[in-house]
Amino acid sequence: MKFVVVGNPGNRRVAMFADAVRAAGLPPAKVLSWREILAGTCAVPRDSLIRVDSPGEDAHVDQFLRGPSASPYQVDGSRAWYAGFTKGLQRLGETVAGTPGARLLNDLDDIAVMFDKRRCHQVLTQAGIPVPPTIGDIDGYAALREKMRERRWTKVFLKPAHGSSASGVVALTAHGSRVAATTSVAMTPDGLMNSLRVQTYRDDQAAELVDRLCVDPVHVERWFPKASLDGRTIDLRVVVIAGKATHAVARASRHPITNLHLGGARIDVADLRAVIGEARWREWLDTCEKAAGQFSRTLMVGVDLLPGVGWRRHVVGEVNAFGDLLPRLTGLPDGPAAGMDTYAAQVAACTGELCRT
Repeated sequence: MKFVVVGNPGNRRVAMFADAVRAAGLPPAKVLSWREILAGTCAVPRDSLIRVDSPGEDAHVDQFLRGPSASPYQVDGSRAWYAGFTKGLQRLGETVAGTPGARLLNDLDDIAVMFDKRRCHQVLTQAGIPVPPTIGDIDGYAALREKMRERRWTKVFLKPAHGSSASGVVALTAHGSRVAATTSVAMTPDGLMNSLRVQTYRDDQAAELVDRLCVDPVHVERWFPKASLDGRTIDLRVVVIAGKATHAVARASRHPITNLHLGGARIDVADLRAVIGEARWREWLDTCEKAAGQFSRTLMVGVDLLPGVGWRRHVVGEVNAFGDLLPRLTGLPDGPAAGMDTYAAQVAACTGELCRT
């Protein structure tokens, strides 16, 4: 069995998957760089299994996708990024189709849908999976406020349609003329930049931020009130491999954005399960597996599940094509990947070992 991993050489994602392949006693994984794909010079070995991973965390690749003057920390330019990314996926697909025996572990059309939050939300809605209601297309702050007033909404989440890792995400609250926009975006003369500091813009600055974000496509959802534990809001990332929920991390934060790199903290999933009970826990995993099932041609997805206040309701926030970067996290103890990290579990699924555990 020969693995190829599409990614950026030296990236931790690539390294962790290569380590899992090596630990399984298989031949070393060949790395196919995003630079090669975007330059149109990629090739894959015959009879290989190809895993597509993130093009992120490489300044050269980001400039290739977003433009030569782009900063690796930039929020702006997601429309151009997505166009370049999907063009690269198309080139890879053509290469794989022309290589005897080569097979993709994650479907390229699935990836493209997951990286368009509007299309992904539509797929989930059509499947009857609980998701927050949306506003539809807007072109700026005035249109957003008008649609919020029509629906009598006072709180929304605004997200770049093609963003990831909370890039450009804004939690916006409006009461009359008073507006607050909580985000990790820094507004600078050189553009909108990601930062590791969550801050709140108010009133005119909040309106300016929304207008600048709307230069690229955005996705707007009604703010779903999340449950809290010990005074912090909670959500979960659940990894689904070969149709089964294998790994879960619960994230807690004192502000609306729970991503771990923005100050969110992992909490013990066992403690959370003890609070909500096993019946509700199984219901959450079933929802995640159903969401993943809409992308059944893809080996692994990461599902963001948002439990509601009082634990009575839940919704799916997003489905992530590259949602398995969870270092040092082993599989759920009562699941099929107990003792394995997310990468080892995917290799085991390919070799059939996951089904025998």
